[in-house]
Amino acid sequence: MSPRENEKSHRRKKEHYFDYSLLFIIIFLVCFGLVMLYSTSSYNGQVKFGDSTFYLKKQLMATLLGIVAMLIIARIDYHFWERFTLVAFLLAHILSAAVLFVGSDFNGSKRWLKIGPISFQPSEFAKLAVILFLALIISKVSKKIKQFRTMMMVMALCGPIVALVGVNNLSTAIIILGIAVILIFVASPKYMQFIIIGLGGSVFMGIFIYLEKYRAERLKIWLHPENFDKGYQTLQALYAIGSGGILGKGLGESMQKLGFVPEAQNDMIFSIICEELGLFGAVSLILLFILMIWRFMIIANNAPDLYGALIVVGIMGHIAIQVILNIAVVTNSIPNTGITLPFISYGGTSALFLLSEMGLALSVSRQVKLEK
Repeated sequence: MSPRENEKSHRRKKEHYFDYSLLFIIIFLVCFGLVMLYSTSSYNGQVKFGDSTFYLKKQLMATLLGIVAMLIIARIDYHFWERFTLVAFLLAHILSAAVLFVGSDFNGSKRWLKIGPISFQPSEFAKLAVILFLALIISKVSKKIKQFRTMMMVMALCGPIVALVGVNNLSTAIIILGIAVILIFVASPKYMQFIIIGLGGSVFMGIFIYLEKYRAERLKIWLHPENFDKGYQTLQALYAIGSGGILGKGLGESMQKLGFVPEAQNDMIFSIICEELGLFGAVSLILLFILMIWRFMIIANNAPDLYGALIVVGIMGHIAIQVILNIAVVTNSIPNTGITLPFISYGGTSALFLLSEMGLALSVSRQVKLEK
């Protein structure tokens, strides 16, 4: 066989790969989330709006839009987004700054921008913009990222957006910072530098928390929720978890969602899952998230270039951090930070951008070439 024929034969043995396993996990999580959202929010919807499907209908619209976005993005070469990355990153700063001046207040938090009948959280867009921006920057300076100076410069690029988001949304600022650390950690072979950054970050967060009275108060509520009125939600969530037992009370049979856990369809939805589906349902959901993270790792390890790998790692870090923090808050392992559970908690903006991120991960998987 001639060299040219051998090359053609070798080329034919390679085929593009698409991660249908990840797509199946995404669809399952979305469907499960909609079922649990209806179960959790039907009482609140009936009491507040006279419609038990109020939250479900709004979430379903955002989810369908997100699925369309996911499927479109999955078919676009992820390198296409490089040309819009800087614009998206700057837009994230502008929108986050706009929230401080003209943002809408809900439950004491100014996190939304309202344009006509549409309201959205710019912080959700900021997560996606940061992932794309850092993936691009780190891939460009990959040979120098092991240098402490370069590492700190990359971290400094995230400083403004973390500060803008953190003013009204500390939890999302922590997630963005965590995504940045994970991306740099993956790209850099040195570990001692991360210990230094971690110590510095801990000191910064300590100062940041104690600058505002309400943040310091959250630490006290976390330690002794029974002594504070604001600890009521945490205690009721723990009651829900404890009352679920091994197999739970059954889907739709929760008592705590009947006004005892405020806004149960949001941050505390995991507690209702524990009550209705028990320890079995909660562990099954956690295992599903672990399986999703594993699929991200497979795609990242086989990505055709560093840019694609870092995009997937950033998405993986986002999901992992948010799931861990949400469950930790619900179980009172850390202070309450107001973090939603991906694909499960109510939130149209979150659903739209999470599914867009999934489209990016699937787009990278389409470029993976495996030996046949």
